[in-house]
Amino acid sequence: MKKGLIGIGVFAAIVILVVAFFFGKYNTMVSLNEKIDSKYSDIDTYLQRRADLIPNLVNSVKGIMSHEQEAINKVTEARTKLVNAKDLTEKASADSELTKALNNFLVVVENYPDLKANTNFITLMDELSGSENRIATSRKDYNDAVNEYNAYIKKIPNSIIANMFNFKEREYFKATENANEVPQVSFE
Repeated sequence: MKKGLIGIGVFAAIVILVVAFFFGKYNTMVSLNEKIDSKYSDIDTYLQRRADLIPNLVNSVKGIMSHEQEAINKVTEARTKLVNAKDLTEKASADSELTKALNNFLVVVENYPDLKANTNFITLMDELSGSENRIATSRKDYNDAVNEYNAYIKKIPNSIIANMFNFKEREYFKATENANEVPQVSFE
């Protein structure tokens, strides 16, 4: 009788340990997944902050740069694409396009010393620069979180649990293929 109780007790202890092990792994996956969502939200917030600065920046230069309408339009169009982007791939592409349009715009601004001395413009540029830094840091933090999560769900025995509960590999925030291109500006 005692042997039967000991056997049942050992079996129950093993079951409890296995269940606790699975719960621990599952909860870690949930936490890592939530961390990625939080980091993605940070990117969204900073992209929106930058997008909100663009109209003020464009309006502050419109009068002075009236014949540079193409550069202004490209920034405005790229901003609209970013604001309307729905998923990570669209946002990365739109972000890259906006960065390129802004770089082109800033090259054009170099030809307007009065504009570069305008305090409103300087303030907006400082805010934009701060936003760019926050975006870069947020992208890195997001990609670090994705890396941690993806590595975790690929390790054994985590991969078994991940497959059981449909935890899938997450996508990195990547620059588009043409993100490293230098903007071409012509003053015709």
